[in-house]
Amino acid sequence: MMKLRFVLPLLALFAVALPAQEHTAPAPGAPVAQEPAAGAAPGPADLIMTHITDSHSVELPCPLPGKHNWSCEIELPTWKIGNFDISPTKHVVFMVISALSAIILLLAVARAHKHRSRTIGRPTGFAAGMESVILYLRNEIYMPVLGHGGEKYVPFCLSLFFFIVWCNLWGLMPWGSAATGNIAVTATLAIITFIIVEVAGIKSLGAGYLGTIFYWPHDMPVLMKSVMTIIMTPVEIVGKFTKPFALTIRLFANMIAGHVIILALIGLIFMYGLKTTLVGPIAMALFIMFLEILVAFIQAFIFSLLAAVFIGQIRTAHH
Repeated sequence: MMKLRFVLPLLALFAVALPAQEHTAPAPGAPVAQEPAAGAAPGPADLIMTHITDSHSVELPCPLPGKHNWSCEIELPTWKIGNFDISPTKHVVFMVISALSAIILLLAVARAHKHRSRTIGRPTGFAAGMESVILYLRNEIYMPVLGHGGEKYVPFCLSLFFFIVWCNLWGLMPWGSAATGNIAVTATLAIITFIIVEVAGIKSLGAGYLGTIFYWPHDMPVLMKSVMTIIMTPVEIVGKFTKPFALTIRLFANMIAGHVIILALIGLIFMYGLKTTLVGPIAMALFIMFLEILVAFIQAFIFSLLAAVFIGQIRTAHH
């Protein structure tokens, strides 16, 4: 299930890339080599970075004879409203696929849980395992930081977790794409979280929500309060926006870093040749690929945990 498209095409890529290392510089006056024709074997960057770069086409398995990349591209439709281009892109497609994957998984687990509980009195198998995971996240991770009455925000945190996990995992599949490797996607998730955090603060604090914007200490003389308000209020406002910024960069950077490392390792093969650097880069690239599975879950966990922490902080904010 890992990025097989990175390994399988290497056999064809070696045959294309390695002979080029034996060519000498062309003699003066000799014709200059032309750019590769369309359909030529892709380079290592084309094979790896396609999992995080966005485009107006999606790839599907296409093992046609004579093809080196084992994939076919399907152009996505073009939709425009006036001068606004609202055409779907590859990352939009995989976000929809990720959302549907999460919905189907959880509905199937809920159905199996209900059926087993009705027939034998308890869930079994995969449904029991998923119940343990969800209850652990709810009771041990989210609720302690959300505070009293934070149960209504648990579904939002769980939705973030499962959606981000699926987005990350689809980026590890052959012909897949990691939508979370797009900073626009991570920024949108962070903005949604920011809105939920602020709404939670307004609902919990009422008029006291203004205290999260304007710093006004209650245990100081009036003159000192005024000075501290002038100094600290901009800090409070900046602090509100650094949280979604941190969520955006953390998820984006971690998801794109693994693909860049894999590109660098496999690129060593094409730089120094097959005979000298085959085993090391391939072994390290495969290690990073397997590590990316763990990273996919960790980053989803951290994003949803920080969302819960921010909600819990603003619900109990006071000065």
